[in-house]
Amino acid sequence: MMATLFNAALGIPSSPCFSFSKQSTLSPLRCLRNNQDVNGFHEHRLEIEGDKNVEKSKSITGDDHAKPDFSDILYLNKERLKAIDELNKTKREKQSLLSMVKKLTVEKMAGACRDNQSVCSDLLLRIDSMVLNNVISPGEASELRRLVISHKVGVYDVFNVTANKGDSELLGELRQFSYGSKKSGFHIVHICTEMAPLVPNRSIASYVTGISRALQRKGHLVEVIMPKYASLNLDEVQGLRKLTIEAYSYFNGQLHENRIWTGVVHGIGVTLIEPLRYSSFFSREMINGYPDDFERFSYFSRASLDYIVKCGKQPDVLHLHNWETAIVGPLFWDIFANQGLENTRILLTCHGFNSQASSVKLFYIVNAKKLFSFAYGVMFSLCTEQPDKLALCGLDPERLNLPDRLQDNINMERVNILKGGVVYSNRVLIMSSVHPKHTMVHNLSHGLEPTLNIHWDKLAIAPYGFDKSTWDPSSDSFLPENFNAENMNGKVVCKVRLQQQLGLSERASNILASVLPLVACIFPKGAELDVHKMKGIILHARQQNIQFIFMGTNEGSVMNQTLEGLKKEIKDNKIRIVVKYDEALLHLVFAGSDIILCQSFLDPTDEIPLKALRYGAAPITHLCEATINRNFIHHDQEATKYSQLINSTFGNMSLNLAVDEIRNNPSKWRQRMIEAMTQDFSWDGECYDAHVEAYSAIKNL
Repeated sequence: MMATLFNAALGIPSSPCFSFSKQSTLSPLRCLRNNQDVNGFHEHRLEIEGDKNVEKSKSITGDDHAKPDFSDILYLNKERLKAIDELNKTKREKQSLLSMVKKLTVEKMAGACRDNQSVCSDLLLRIDSMVLNNVISPGEASELRRLVISHKVGVYDVFNVTANKGDSELLGELRQFSYGSKKSGFHIVHICTEMAPLVPNRSIASYVTGISRALQRKGHLVEVIMPKYASLNLDEVQGLRKLTIEAYSYFNGQLHENRIWTGVVHGIGVTLIEPLRYSSFFSREMINGYPDDFERFSYFSRASLDYIVKCGKQPDVLHLHNWETAIVGPLFWDIFANQGLENTRILLTCHGFNSQASSVKLFYIVNAKKLFSFAYGVMFSLCTEQPDKLALCGLDPERLNLPDRLQDNINMERVNILKGGVVYSNRVLIMSSVHPKHTMVHNLSHGLEPTLNIHWDKLAIAPYGFDKSTWDPSSDSFLPENFNAENMNGKVVCKVRLQQQLGLSERASNILASVLPLVACIFPKGAELDVHKMKGIILHARQQNIQFIFMGTNEGSVMNQTLEGLKKEIKDNKIRIVVKYDEALLHLVFAGSDIILCQSFLDPTDEIPLKALRYGAAPITHLCEATINRNFIHHDQEATKYSQLINSTFGNMSLNLAVDEIRNNPSKWRQRMIEAMTQDFSWDGECYDAHVEAYSAIKNL
């Protein structure tokens, strides 16, 4: 009977000589169709074999004494499996193409929005150029700026091609463009020393770009003024142009020429100031860290204000950053406030107070034959300077070297530039995602605490963020299925796809990962890889029976070379080490992982914990940062929403505790992740709200 069924399955005529004895027992051979039919082979496989199968059938049935050749059966099964693999590969390629089309569609829509912002920013920069070239007066320039700001959508339709138009033609069209509705939103000008991607991989740089884009997405106008470093990455600057006229600024008792460059970065108008007389200030390899940093950045700060006044700009807010541009505060109120900027206010952002900490400041003795013959070091705070140097940018040292102004709280013989920024600003935003206001002022201010206490009421805390337009599981084009807090089914699909792509077991993926949790360890850009710690994590993964993925986020880095070495050394079917940078895979890792192992919650340049929460993965630190909890005792009202969430959930959770909850209390774990996903920790969320609240408060002063 079995022989008859077997022959029928292969299309072989029944033969009395082809039979199995009752004593012979064989494991059943299951040949699955694409539709999971176990009764026969895939029809496509039979077509492929063609005449070859017929020949084999004849050889089996033509000889009365022939015996079944099981190698032929195994061969057919192997070929069928190969055909199915090819079919699955084709399906994956199709899905990849569809994802790419979807991604390009999203980028095109986003690009339309960026084009609108870029045209507005480009028009404003052209207006600046007209003022500098005396084509229009500062007063008319202010009216034209309000026109552009108030009619962003209409402006794009009329002025979407500006690059090839001369000043006269463009000015005529602007004058014909009617001005009607009241201006909405704030006009913010950042005076800063960093901006991404011009200056990459620095916390202030990513912050300036991130919050500026978030503000522009919601109707505000943002401009950035920064030095033109020789090391700038200008690849993503649209319409970069050098103005034909130089702008003058005051420094060291004289007026000095500056070359002005303008362009648009991510829809944000950017002005770059290049000193001519002091060209060495910004032609160096590093952004800062030089003994003449005060001279460099006080020159730039004064030049920025001279440029703003010359162009007739009247922004609502001048936004300053750290000690490098904090000198703008005293300069503004002592010199520039009555030069058409009566309605402008000052906001200072402090990205921590580490510049207050004492360090060795080097002083070089210049030799005629050598650039530096020798150097000596003195312990000073990075943001303190000799009082008489304030005169370089036009300030009065005697007037400012007072305890309630710029005099340093510890070394009375020096002035503190960051302190001056705090005193002369209308509002101070302290950037800290984890530490509350109380901790930043009383524990981490490095001697600035007396000043911060006096100005307590104008201090506020704001968290860092990330780019939600790129990192959002509900619209991420790299994912096989999108998901959100209301519908988490797509996360299960993403986990299965991730496991398939990396060759990991899919066991229990459809049951909330209750048996085999998937943990990813993603190393941020610039991170140093601790090989000993990583091996300890791998040993832990083996003991806990969890799947682990290690991945870097930087192309061609030294870290990737270290990962390559570990990959050759470690062989485990539950551990994958991804060496080659893959953007699509990185998105899938966030979406498919249950836990993302992070280096720290405290690094402002590390967006990995924020992205993990967005994608429904728990951020857990390598070593549980239990000290975080003490910072929140009795001060929750001063902390950010992000810090409150981390403190109440993942801040004190070890990897063991997280895995235990996934396995033993999956419903609680799921609810925990859903609640985290509903929070918006991007630049458009809590960070944006804190900034708009600060801008609104100082405009009402």
